[in-house]
Amino acid sequence: MAPDTSYHRPVMLAECLEALQLRPDGRYVDVTFGGGGHSAAILEQLGPKGHLYAFDQDADAEEQAQKLIRGPFGDRFTFIRANFSQLHAELENRNVRGVDGLLADLGVSSHQFDTPERGFSTRFDGPLDMRMNPEEGQSAADVVAQYSEAELHRIFGMYGEVTNARTLARTLVQARNAQAIETIADLKKAIQSCVARGKENKYLAQVFQALRLEVNDEMGVLQALLTQTAQVLRPGGRLVVMSYHSLEDRLVKNYIGQGKFFGEAEKDLFGNVQRPFESVTRKPVTASEEELKLNNRARSAKLRVAERNTLDAKPDGR
Repeated sequence: MAPDTSYHRPVMLAECLEALQLRPDGRYVDVTFGGGGHSAAILEQLGPKGHLYAFDQDADAEEQAQKLIRGPFGDRFTFIRANFSQLHAELENRNVRGVDGLLADLGVSSHQFDTPERGFSTRFDGPLDMRMNPEEGQSAADVVAQYSEAELHRIFGMYGEVTNARTLARTLVQARNAQAIETIADLKKAIQSCVARGKENKYLAQVFQALRLEVNDEMGVLQALLTQTAQVLRPGGRLVVMSYHSLEDRLVKNYIGQGKFFGEAEKDLFGNVQRPFESVTRKPVTASEEELKLNNRARSAKLRVAERNTLDAKPDGR
């Protein structure tokens, strides 16, 4: 049951499996099923008493999941069509508590990037969509058409870290007043004057990242996920998170190290930091040179691993 690498090549697969410390009879959660590469590899290491629960809100991912359900280990696999911000509620509905490990491979799958009609990639023309779940919510075209200049300035500066975010926002508003911006080609044409020569690829990547994060509320749902991991992981359970840009990695790092996303960590009367996890990796794990030659997407990946603390664990193992 090898992963379908033509659909999606899983990043740092061996490192993720090692970090989870898989047990044959353990219960694990993959909150970002995608193409199923990580899930398939986890299932191969589980025994008859083990189980894997996988989350994804994408219909294409659900289709890929059916291949595992029909496979030899389908009886130890459950696919949940939901956003991972619903982690705790969805597991509670299935009486799943005290799981042994949780994996989150954040960002966009290779399949999503390579499908023009999804609108994630700067390489193709297609509708300006960028929704992880194309069946609901606002699209990137909606954001471009409806947000005020101030709101566009905010997301381009905060989520894209675009240096001329104010100019970009003003240019985009002027362009949309003249003509609707509904496709990737429309967007590129509208902001062409803002792009420095020779830096088109980096600039467009920043703009697309900002729109994608806003469309999917990726920072908000990541915070929701992380705060729920302490509720579902047993004491000693492993949290394994792979991020692809500094904004995500900063949230993960702060939550693991401080027990919160912003500000100073809370301390008890003795000055000890109160946090639900202990970091296993002092620095984030990055892909090997060998993997980078095979999969360029791994270049920006940072893997952080933590273990559920026993100090604030509830009696039911959560």
